[in-house]
Amino acid sequence: MDGMELVAGATGLDRMVSWTYLVQTKPYKDHMNPGNFALLVVDYKRFSMDEAYDAMVELNELGISGFAISVVEDREETPQRMKDKADELKLPLFYIRWEGATFVDIAQSVGELLLETSVDNKRTGDYLYNLLFGYEVNDKYIEKISAQFGLTFDRPYRVGIIVIDRKYGVNLEQDEHTYTYYTDCLNREVIHMKKKPMYMRFLNKFVLLFEETKDMETEHQIERILGDLDSRAPFAGLIHSTCILGAAYRKPADFGKSYQEAKNLIPKKDILPNPTNKKVISASSMGIYKYMFNSGNQQEIMDYCNEKLKRLEMYDNANGSFLIDTLLNYYMCGFNVGKTAQIMYVHRNSLQYRLKKIEEILEISLDDSMEYLDVVNCILVKRLMFN
Repeated sequence: MDGMELVAGATGLDRMVSWTYLVQTKPYKDHMNPGNFALLVVDYKRFSMDEAYDAMVELNELGISGFAISVVEDREETPQRMKDKADELKLPLFYIRWEGATFVDIAQSVGELLLETSVDNKRTGDYLYNLLFGYEVNDKYIEKISAQFGLTFDRPYRVGIIVIDRKYGVNLEQDEHTYTYYTDCLNREVIHMKKKPMYMRFLNKFVLLFEETKDMETEHQIERILGDLDSRAPFAGLIHSTCILGAAYRKPADFGKSYQEAKNLIPKKDILPNPTNKKVISASSMGIYKYMFNSGNQQEIMDYCNEKLKRLEMYDNANGSFLIDTLLNYYMCGFNVGKTAQIMYVHRNSLQYRLKKIEEILEISLDDSMEYLDVVNCILVKRLMFN
């Protein structure tokens, strides 16, 4: 941009930009959000160069994407220690000539860049939407248009839906900024995926269409992307995502089926056995359960499960206990008493008491793996059928 020079921190130019913000008042955490591009004037009243240095360091901790300063009448150059610190932080540091571009110009330029990216995303998203939900899809026409997006239909493709779950705090506005920044980061990661899947943002979800390969390269990459994002400082413990996959199909007219299959698994994603907390799950994760739900007669299965769990359910209802949850969590935690007690917020002795009570009520030994698995299957089947 005219009048703006990168003076340090070039290794951080791949940081995600969400918007521009003029640094004026403290505390910065009440105004700045991750991804903001910070602009500051060294006016020697509110900010000297030393204060600008301190502001840069503090704002970097808040996750800004870049830091630009302008000095009234260009009285002094950017200090070397400030440049060195920006290089150390890998934070892009820019100098704006006082008689060069204005902050308004820069804010507009950043806004135009974001808007241009959004337009490109919308073009891809609109086509994918028509591909998945369009009626009477003409395969030949679709194949011709899809070539523009790098799709060929001599191989199978499948749909993945990335579902984003989040916790809300006291500051809802801050929560929304954090969520938007998360989706922007996810958007960039998807754009740079090796296999270049088509994707769109639809009803607060990311929908991907990608080629299925034997090495499951794309699935593994999605797993890594979501795992990395969810562990980053701004998002850890607040936002986490799961990608749910439909089956693979070759014909474009069938891609909508893959989407529906993935969509139907969304309500069940937190019920499916997932002790290793995988980020990518599919119908195959349901194992034997998927055959149960495809059966025309489910009543016999439900009758068996109800009878198997009846005494535990009656005890829980009468005593306000959580024996069924205890049984399932103990299984999901790999029969680890300490870990199970931790996630259920109970003392180890209390958990041991519950396990003994379960054995007493069901008249089984939890060391009997076949008996234990049968009860766990009944719990999962009931929960999957009712969700």
